[in-house]
Order: sequence, then structure tokens, then C-alpha cells
Amino acid sequence: MTNFWDFIWASFVVFAFVVYLMILFSVIADLFRDQALNGWYKVLWIIFLVWIPYLTAFVYLIARGRGMTERQIEAAERGQKATTEYIRHAAGVGGATEIAQAKALLDAGTITEDEYAALKAKALA
Repeated sequence: MTNFWDFIWASFVVFAFVVYLMILFSVIADLFRDQALNGWYKVLWIIFLVWIPYLTAFVYLIARGRGMTERQIEAAERGQKATTEYIRHAAGVGGATEIAQAKALLDAGTITEDEYAALKAKALA
């Protein structure tokens, strides 16, 4: 019976360690992503993360969690925009190409004048 409880305890310890690593990497990534935070404050946060790991990670999440979310959303949006631009560039599709395709659809009668205007505005944006 003790082997079972040893297994349960070991599983819990491994789970807690993995959770801590995920939080630690998120906090460190956010520290380096934050342009407004001074370098000395970043160093202090990292020192405290080494000395008092769990408490510091939880304090960071409580104190800077909202900004952490905003920075992560901004980074995701920048990444999405860069990916979209790269795909357009690699495919050779630009604003002029999209307008020409929309004009061809308009001339063929596939889309209406309003739809053409919306596609043109989207391509120029």
C-alpha cells in the first residue's frame, strides 16, 4: 500500500514542478517582453525568482498579471500580422492584385458594386 501512496506523492511533486516551470517561463518571457520595465527591476525579479521561486512567481502574477495578458495579446497580434504579410509577400498577392481580382469578379458579374467597393477598401487598408 505504501508503494501506491509513494507513486501518488511522486506524481504530485512532478506535476507541481511542471506547473512551476510553466509559470517561471511565462514570467521570464514577460519580463523580457516588457519594454517599460527598467533593466534593474528585471534583474531583481529574476533574483527573487531564484531565491524565493514560488512566492515570487505568484506575486508577479498578481501584481503584473493584467499587463502580462496585454503584452501577450500584443505579441500574438504582431506575430499574426507578420505571418499574414509574409504569406502575402511570398504568394505575390498585394493590394493591386486583390483589387484586380475583385475587378475581374465585378466584370464577370460574380459580385455586386457594393461588394467590390468593400473588397477594394479592404485591399487598400
